[in-house]
Amino acid sequence: MINVTFTKFYHNLLFKEVILTPLKPYKMKKTTFITTLALAFVMLLTVDMQAQKFGGLDKSPMDAAAYPSDYRNANKDIKIIYSRPQLKGRTLEKLAPNGKVWRTGANEAAQLTLYKDMKLGNTTVKAGTYTVASIPGDSEWTVIVSSDLNTWGSYFYNEANDVARITVPVSKGDESLEAFSIAFEGGAGNGVVMHMGWDTVRVSVPFTE
Repeated sequence: MINVTFTKFYHNLLFKEVILTPLKPYKMKKTTFITTLALAFVMLLTVDMQAQKFGGLDKSPMDAAAYPSDYRNANKDIKIIYSRPQLKGRTLEKLAPNGKVWRTGANEAAQLTLYKDMKLGNTTVKAGTYTVASIPGDSEWTVIVSSDLNTWGSYFYNEANDVARITVPVSKGDESLEAFSIAFEGGAGNGVVMHMGWDTVRVSVPFTE
């Protein structure tokens, strides 16, 4: 905040200039301009400007993956926006328990956008935006595409809004991934495979035409 004495000085200055000083007709325009300028200056000085506060980086930062993955290609077939939790010494079974619906990431449920009609298993999923949930298991995962949007976690998951489900086998990777990760690659024909990995668990979800 501007020092009160400094502010009073300018207010007194204006008072003397505008009220106490007799104005001659030919000086009216000049005096009005000076007065307006001084008023604007005082207002800028006396306004308590508070800077916008920004939050720090989320513990599970948001990320995105798309196919084609080339950033120069704007004609995408599929894209997912998801948050990336990290193990931080914890087990995958604790973070994504077997047999329970999981948000497929952290924070808000992962958001999937299809830019063309595609099949998940035997079900056709129309082009549009959906959320993705998963049910982990030791040997297989069930991956769910839901019409629910903007849902936090899996707390509000509603099976009645499932659009498609597929059960896929689990494989093991040589590398332990600290952060949950999703990547796409081209599949058979014009299909796309969504790869999910965390720790040494690997799951591949085929989308076909």
